[in-house]
Amino acid sequence: MITKMKDPEEGGTRLAIVFNGSPLFTGGAGSGESEIRRWIVENDWLEGIVALPDQLIDARTFFKKMRKSLGQKRHEICEDQRAEITRLYGEINKNEYVKIFDNEDLGYRRITVERPLKLNFTVTDERLMRVRETKQFLNLATSKKRKDKEKAESEIAEGKKLQEAILSAVNDLSGMGVVKNRDHFVKLLKEAFREAGIKVPASLFKAILMALAERDETADICTDSKGNPEPDPELRDYENVPLKEDVQAYFEREVLPHVPDAWIDYSKTRIGYEINFNRYFYKYIPPRPLEEIEADLKKIEQEIADMLSEVTE
Repeated sequence: MITKMKDPEEGGTRLAIVFNGSPLFTGGAGSGESEIRRWIVENDWLEGIVALPDQLIDARTFFKKMRKSLGQKRHEICEDQRAEITRLYGEINKNEYVKIFDNEDLGYRRITVERPLKLNFTVTDERLMRVRETKQFLNLATSKKRKDKEKAESEIAEGKKLQEAILSAVNDLSGMGVVKNRDHFVKLLKEAFREAGIKVPASLFKAILMALAERDETADICTDSKGNPEPDPELRDYENVPLKEDVQAYFEREVLPHVPDAWIDYSKTRIGYEINFNRYFYKYIPPRPLEEIEADLKKIEQEIADMLSEVTE
């Protein structure tokens, strides 16, 4: 429908679409749905939203009960309600039923919050079993020469021999206890393979290293070749920061007090748009007084007691 709109020089166009609420918020930042909302809002094509009964003008209470339901439809908007909704829309005055927003009020930045990877390393029966179960380790004893049976068997035999040599070299490190610095353990592991005369491919070495590792908050931070902390994918989190709010200020206020070692990966920041109708028109409903709840509970307890007494009689 938007593609068929006329340019202002040609008289312009106004569109009205009726749909359920999901297109207002479905899909996170960067998704197709969010990008469509962003396209519409940033081009200033969104003039207003009217929420109809039982699902921005809050017209959810502008209805009367139907004399006879049509399926699950029990509400209808009659002439008086239509006139009132139209009046509210035309006047565009902020009140109980009308909210006015800037385009930026509907947008947010989805930031990626990273935390450092911390691992300890040791050689135990349990972790050795994890080494045995890694795909890269199992592939050593698998031959690609299926048609040549003799060569295939030879490859498998060589692979099993290498497997045993790797396990033996790794097991030699079992007496050193728990190491909490990855760089130090990498040196030890490489030295063990070198002394055993084993050449281990990079992918297999990494698989063995991770099989011997466990996350440990007391361990040293794992760093890359430039000395920067590596992020832990399992601790990765996301925050939605309103477009009108400074990202760093939000981060220092809402995140750092809880996870002081966190940082923002700005390369992964995405802009999203959503229209959260219920939040805009939220009305606080206070809980029932404790006295009323207690009275209801006592009443139910008495009813249960009366029923039990009838059964026992």
